[in-house]
Order: sequence, then C-alpha cells, then structure tokens
Amino acid sequence: MPILVRQAAGTQPPVKVLFVSDKVVEHIYSPSIATRYADVSLAVGCGDLPYYYLEYIQSVMNVSLVYVHGNHDPEREYLSDGSVVTGPMGGVNLHGQTYRSKNLLLAGLEGSIRYREGLFQYSQQQMWMNVFVHLVPRLLGNRLRYGRYLDIFVAHSPPYGIHNGDDRIHVGFHAFLWLLKVFKPRYMVHGHRHVYNPTEITYTKFHQTHIYNIYPYKILDIEVPA
Repeated sequence: MPILVRQAAGTQPPVKVLFVSDKVVEHIYSPSIATRYADVSLAVGCGDLPYYYLEYIQSVMNVSLVYVHGNHDPEREYLSDGSVVTGPMGGVNLHGQTYRSKNLLLAGLEGSIRYREGLFQYSQQQMWMNVFVHLVPRLLGNRLRYGRYLDIFVAHSPPYGIHNGDDRIHVGFHAFLWLLKVFKPRYMVHGHRHVYNPTEITYTKFHQTHIYNIYPYKILDIEVPA
C-alpha cells in the first residue's frame, strides 16, 4: 500500500515515487505495473538489483530512474546480445551526485561497510570522504540555486545505529548521521537490510528526516516544495 505523507501548506501536489532494493518482486517485473502503478512519476533503485530489472521498470512505466549501487552489484552485467553494461541503461547513477526531478532534490551514496574484497564497499573513513569530497559541495550548490540542500537522500546502507543488522555486514555509516543532522533532508531511503519479520522496525524519524528501509519496494507520496 502506498504511504501518504500529508501535503504541507505551500507545496505542490505530492509526487508518487517507487523505491526498490535487494529483491526482484514478481508483480513489479511484470507488464501489469504499467497500469497498477500508472500514477508513479519516478523510480529509485537502492542497490543489489539486476540492471535489467531497473531498466524494465523505467521502460515499462515510462518514468525517470535514479539509482545507487549495492555491495552485491556486479561491475559488469552481460546482456543476451553479448554487450556489457555497468548499470541500468538510461538510469542516473546518484553516487556522489545530486539530481533534480519533479522539483525534488535527490542525492545518493552507494555501497555497504567494507567486510571483504569487492566493489561498492567502504570503510567508515572512506564514506566520510565520499560525503565531504563529493556531496557537500553539491549540496551547498543546491542551497544557493534552489534555496534548500536536499529532499531525498538515497543510499544502499542505513545510517549507523538505525535499521542496522546484528552482524558486521549490515552496520550502517556514521557519516550518514552527520549528513542528516546538517543538511536535513526530509527523507532518507535505503535497502541492504533484508526484512522478514513483520515486527522489525523499518521507519524511524531522526531529527527532521523520515528514514525508510524500503526492502524490497515501497511507494511513497512525497510532497513537493513550491
């Protein structure tokens, strides 16, 4: 069921956004999504998904797609015609970037805590560097251009201590807590932590930010600043 966030005074009508992560959902990987989710205006991938799945969502729903990589994403995905892709074709890789769609300001950071050799994994220190070197200058630019830093922060991993797992693989990042405190996005969405217990917490309010674990998908109605 879509989650409706009450429209604040002085805002435009909400934008319906589909967030996906970590698992291919049968009814989404189906032609029926064109009618089932006809009012969705934006798709967001939070990692650990086949690139063909994200491309399918974008093409069948005819919406913009932004995404970050997860720690299980391949460096290359080989297509049936022998060609190679490094991400969903037509999608925008949000890692270390900001992006404006439907008057929403998005930014993203990929990957998980480093726990073995492999792509899209970072130490706590490396993620701090990603925040300061890549995101902070762009968020300051948003403030100058649009009057605010950020609306939605997209990540694969959660912040440290929020929606974390009990094992070292699913520990979140300290740098995300600082980013949320300082730049105050209205939403943060992440995956990485698979949720099988219906009583497990998947929503947390942290300062001014609504944090959602969206595994394996969630639709949010997000108010748009005027």
